[in-house]
Amino acid sequence: MNYLGKVAIVTGAASGMGLLFSQNFTSLGGNVLMCDVNETALATIVEELNAKNLGKAVGVVCDIRDYAQVSAACDRAVAEWGSIDIVVNFAGGTAFRVLKVDAKKYPEFPDVPIDVYDWGIDVNLKGPFYFAHAALKQMREQKSGLIVNIGSITGAEGSRYGMDYSTSKAGLMYGLTKSIAQYGAKYGIRCVCVSPGPVLTRPDMAKMKTLVGRAAEPQEIVDLILFIASEKGQFINGENIMIDGGRNAMNRG
Repeated sequence: MNYLGKVAIVTGAASGMGLLFSQNFTSLGGNVLMCDVNETALATIVEELNAKNLGKAVGVVCDIRDYAQVSAACDRAVAEWGSIDIVVNFAGGTAFRVLKVDAKKYPEFPDVPIDVYDWGIDVNLKGPFYFAHAALKQMREQKSGLIVNIGSITGAEGSRYGMDYSTSKAGLMYGLTKSIAQYGAKYGIRCVCVSPGPVLTRPDMAKMKTLVGRAAEPQEIVDLILFIASEKGQFINGENIMIDGGRNAMNRG
């Protein structure tokens, strides 16, 4: 896989799989616009990547809930390198974990303050929607491009408490991904959703059951995305790909 001269925008790039993808992509010659809200971590990581990789990294502080910031990030990528070849929407998370919601205080779905759910929907669904809207302007002009959404097994399973997360991920996995693929076809633009099961970005993920008896290593998810973005993955379009160790095939009884 060779990404020399290719340009990726990666959200949630200062940590987790967003960072790992950026490390892989620049090591293979690609250029990455790394978007995150953590300015301090982003600056350090960008410096490290530029010191040892073939590609170049540029950091942009971006709150994906703000369309103006999203649009500015896309403009920056074009200003730096003249194109946007790939957008990977890693930024996201469960509102209850990120916002440290007290489940004892708010025991059921109707009890949870609505602004918690607003945060989850804005980050997990509207953020990728915003990036698609902004990046497709450039992709349409250059008549090429790939948008990779990150779904989740939770989008298929549902969640009685974290409904914002399961609803948002389902929206990415089916509605948004298929719609972008339909729109983009005449411009040579693809859209694919990659939906992991448990991934060892946090120790708790090891507790989730799968048919293969383990959670995924983050590199396994990144490898799939790199394949989709490569010349070998060009026939994949408009699809949600589950990479979940067989969890979605498990007997729930």
